[in-house]
Amino acid sequence: MNARDRSILTVTCYGHFLSHFNMLVFPAILLPLSGRLGLGMAETLDLAFWMYLLFGLTALPWGILADRLGAGPMLALFHLGAGICGVAAAMNLDSPAGFRLSLAGIGFFSGIYHPAGLGWIACCVSRTSAGMAYNGMFGNLGLAAGPLLAGGVNWLLGARAVYLCLALLNLAGLLFLTRIRVSSRAAGREKKGEAAASVRRGFAVLLVCMMLGGIVYRGATVTMPALFELRGTGIHAAFLRLFAGAHISKNVVATGLASGLYLIGMLGQYAGGRAGERFDLRMGYLVFHLMTLPAAFLVGRAFDLPLVLLVTLHSFFLLGMQPVENTLVARLTPPSLHSSAYGMKFVLTFGVGALAVKLIKGVEGAWGIAAVFPALGCVSLLLVGAVCVLIRLTPPMKS
Repeated sequence: MNARDRSILTVTCYGHFLSHFNMLVFPAILLPLSGRLGLGMAETLDLAFWMYLLFGLTALPWGILADRLGAGPMLALFHLGAGICGVAAAMNLDSPAGFRLSLAGIGFFSGIYHPAGLGWIACCVSRTSAGMAYNGMFGNLGLAAGPLLAGGVNWLLGARAVYLCLALLNLAGLLFLTRIRVSSRAAGREKKGEAAASVRRGFAVLLVCMMLGGIVYRGATVTMPALFELRGTGIHAAFLRLFAGAHISKNVVATGLASGLYLIGMLGQYAGGRAGERFDLRMGYLVFHLMTLPAAFLVGRAFDLPLVLLVTLHSFFLLGMQPVENTLVARLTPPSLHSSAYGMKFVLTFGVGALAVKLIKGVEGAWGIAAVFPALGCVSLLLVGAVCVLIRLTPPMKS
């Protein structure tokens, strides 16, 4: 990495950290919020539907704007808007309607990051897969810090302080942007007709893969803390024995476990980045998704330590494939449309992926929370089939 690469990655990595942190604060305090609002778990979860939906559906228009205006101004809008909406969420915590609207605003502005930030890396960082890997690792750090910080702050100061903390972290991102002076737009234009028909067909199939992957990703991240809290009672009891006299709630233990898994997922991101630089991107993409299947189908029968180990395996490969996937997007789209292409990706990954919230509500209501991961495993089976079609339609590709 040269100095220009490091400068870009400083800004984009912090932005990626916050975009996921913003989304993971809510599920980490889902059960305490249910008690405060006097709602069931499914009804409280439904308050976040518009947050997750807008996080994805706004990605394409944000990406088009980033291609025209540059990533820098768009990331400034992300930090400012999400910070203001975080304050609004804290102020409306006892009003389900106001809280729902504030969460929707957080999702709306957080949707800027992925098309703008990843488009900046794709166009301007010299080692694409490595840049995507480092950026992905900071996204995982946000996934880890979200449950951990939210659970700890909620335990000590309450849910209102959780969203005030979110607001301050987002507004702090503006300071990083004031220190960078490199371009955030593609330097040139591709030649007319550069994209071959096979590449265009490949990108269309990749969009299907990313849509299915978004359902699996969102379903797993939303379910994980509550699953640990409800089916990890033995681990909670072990913590109480280990820290005799300490009043550690199940929620704190569950969010701590979820955070630890996301930190392990950072190793998966690093492994995915290395695989993207050394092997055919398509085959790496297939192998990482295949490795999630056994764990997904076994999670529903597991408790305590076996449950944690299986979810760890699932998270390692589900998160680890992301640098490969993001490099595939860069390889299958022209430079002047990188942000728009990532916008299309995240409309499907996070927008359509928000349907996972509805899927979880239906599965949990019919068969219980233990059935959620096996249901996500069925979606992953469809995803593996789509990756096989992608391999059939496209030539070998390396970073």
